Order: sequence, then C-alpha cells, then structure tokens
Amino acid sequence: MSEPQLWHEVDDYFADRLLTDAPDEALASALRDSEAAGLPPIAVSAVAGKLLQLLAQVQGARSILEIGTLGGYSTIWLGRALPADGRLVTLEYDPRHAEVAVRNIARAGLDQQVEVRVGAALDSLPRLADENPPPFDLVFIDADKVNNPHYVEWALRLTSAGSLIVLDNVGRGGRVADPDNTDPDVVGTRAALDMIGGHPRLTGTAIQTVGAKGYDGFALARVLA
Repeated sequence: MSEPQLWHEVDDYFADRLLTDAPDEALASALRDSEAAGLPPIAVSAVAGKLLQLLAQVQGARSILEIGTLGGYSTIWLGRALPADGRLVTLEYDPRHAEVAVRNIARAGLDQQVEVRVGAALDSLPRLADENPPPFDLVFIDADKVNNPHYVEWALRLTSAGSLIVLDNVGRGGRVADPDNTDPDVVGTRAALDMIGGHPRLTGTAIQTVGAKGYDGFALARVLA
C-alpha cells in the first residue's frame, strides 16, 4: 500500500469512529453536487471540516469570515458552529462555484446565517470593511494561495484581540521549505507565514498534515491586539 493510500485509510478510520452522528445528507450532497457541477475536488476532508467546527466552537465564534467558498462544504461545517444569531460571510471568486454553494448551504438549513458574496476577494474585502462590521471571531482562508499575505492582512483589519485566523494548505507537499521553488502559490504561502511569524499583532504556528487530501498543513494565528 502506498503512503497516500494509507493516509486516506487512516482518515476514513478516524471519520468512522469520531464523526459518529447520523449519516449527514447535507454534507454528502454538498460533495456530490460539487463533483457533478465539475468543481475541483479540493474541499477539506471530513475530519478537517470537523476540526474547523471545533475550533469555531472553542473560540465561541459568533461571526466567521471565510475566504474561498468552493461548493460550501467547509462553510457548512463552520456555519454549524454558530449560535442561532451568528453570522458567516463567505467570499467566492467563481459565480458557478457560488451557485453550487448557495444551494448546498440552503439545503443544510444555514441560508439565514450564511451570506455568499461573489467576486474577487480582494475586491469584496474592502467593501466588507466599508460596512464596518463587528470584528470577526474566526477567519478561515482557503483561496488562491498567491494572495495569502493580502488575505492575512485583511483578516487582521477585520478582527480584534482574541480572534483566530486559520490559513489552509501551507505545507504545499513540502515545497514551502524548498528555497529553489518559486511557484507563486508557494511564494505567497511563505509570505503569509513570514507575516504571521513577524507581525507584532499575531502569534501563530503551523502543523504539517497527511490524509485524504495528501501531504499539506495549516497555520493557526491568534490576534493579540
């Protein structure tokens, strides 16, 4: 058995034993409909989705910002962590992806709490800031990696002390540590990590992961002030 096969089997093992709620048709349908619509198969894994939900619950999040919606799979996990009067704003570049996500979110019963905004995130974020919303308690960044440092910067503007920033896909299959790799996604990820490590308002760490989605990782950063 290859290592990726083994990682996938262990993820399935964890999911079978820890994600023990009744079969979740909303989440399963979100994945099926995303695949049927031709969306790339890059949604978070089930165990990673549950991790996001737990982080939001531990954080006591009442407001969440997600940068990168895709088909809404991670959005559903995060939205379910909110209280009844909570709010989640999710930003998606591709209108076709957003259409799929809106349907998936509605089927999960979260359409009154979740707002999908369509367009380039670097256009949507200034407009969101102009609305002067209450600080977001959690920001999940899972969009185009070349703009990761800009997304972290905007996350700082839209949060306050105690907020949590989650940056996905930072391992890049180990390429992030290769000084000769100049892929824009890798460069953008490095810049975001450097920002987290050097910014006076942030403290953070990064964890390598293996699993159904291969070899990657995520970073966590807490806003200090």
